Amino acid sequence: MRYCTRCVYPSAAATPLTFDENGVCSGCRGYEQRKKIDWSERKEQLLELVAQYRTEGSNYDCIIPVSGGKDSYYQTHVIVKELGLKPLLVTYHGNNYLPVGERNLFRMREIFDVDHLVFRPSVRVLKALNRHCFRVMGDMNWHAHCGIFTYPVRAAYQVKVPLLVWGEHGYTDLAGMYSMNDYVEMTAKYRLEHAQRGFDWHDMVGVEGITEKDMLWAKYPTDDEIDEVGIRGIYIFNYVPGEANDHGALMEKLYGWEPSPEPFDRTYRRMSNLDDMHENGIHDYLKYVKFGYGRGTDHACKDIRAGVMTRAQGVEMVRKYDHVKPSDLYRWLDYVGMTEEEFDRVADTFRDPRVWSKNERGEWSKQNIWDASAG
Repeated sequence: MRYCTRCVYPSAAATPLTFDENGVCSGCRGYEQRKKIDWSERKEQLLELVAQYRTEGSNYDCIIPVSGGKDSYYQTHVIVKELGLKPLLVTYHGNNYLPVGERNLFRMREIFDVDHLVFRPSVRVLKALNRHCFRVMGDMNWHAHCGIFTYPVRAAYQVKVPLLVWGEHGYTDLAGMYSMNDYVEMTAKYRLEHAQRGFDWHDMVGVEGITEKDMLWAKYPTDDEIDEVGIRGIYIFNYVPGEANDHGALMEKLYGWEPSPEPFDRTYRRMSNLDDMHENGIHDYLKYVKFGYGRGTDHACKDIRAGVMTRAQGVEMVRKYDHVKPSDLYRWLDYVGMTEEEFDRVADTFRDPRVWSKNERGEWSKQNIWDASAG
């Protein structure tokens, strides 16, 4: 195992990393680009871009996929308050919202004076997808990745609104997969190969009685339908600064956006992933089981790069949070009707051999960032 010498990411990260001759990861190098960007010039580019899609009252100007989180608020703030556009908000609701997350979500309609389309799939189908996708790919949240990157695009086709405004491109933000000068946009390839792990709606038909009609919401528009409307998905944080600590605090101040009132088991941040009680919990624990790290690492890396945490402090966050088996596991086990023993047995089959090995007592072990040899 190798760890970045600047942040705390391991070389076996779920978001693919490269390391330079100084041992600094591509995510940290990518973050450095932000400091050199002329953001006033980027804002002008954004104004020119959205001008192409502004309507004369005949339709919405754009669609914003929102979860109700701090980023959703900030995206909508920029689009409505700063650019003066009329968006349609679109939400995929995966049935696991925290109460505070749901309050934030449903307040958006009144706060920003916008229309809001919320889609909620069948609970029976969601439970079946939770069970099946956990067993097949070690990810009970496949349905959410699919829904978030499919339903807003379906809505764009149905209401004939070509422009979708997403927040950040995760692989660029975390891993530096692309340069900030690439202006990467959302694609069907990204949806299928990265967000959905190569599985699509038709792979779920026949699972526990799921039919094609049960998965209509998961069908991405065809190429002809995309071309018919001219659908295009941009990431707004290519054009405006996307520092979570800054705009999270701003959204609290301007609109009363609420972070979680309760701490999470697996991270110190309270402002992320309020749309799914398992995202910071058991879903993230599975990432630890697979790759040996979790939300404590993710959030520490973001804060180290932003200059609000030292690497030594980040290492302590990793030590404190990454290994914790969270209490929300028991809610999920009850939700899907599974035992903890089965959960552990299935989860262990997804352990990455680059990271994990069994010791002489049959216990799983790995090299940690605080080990003397970790670098």
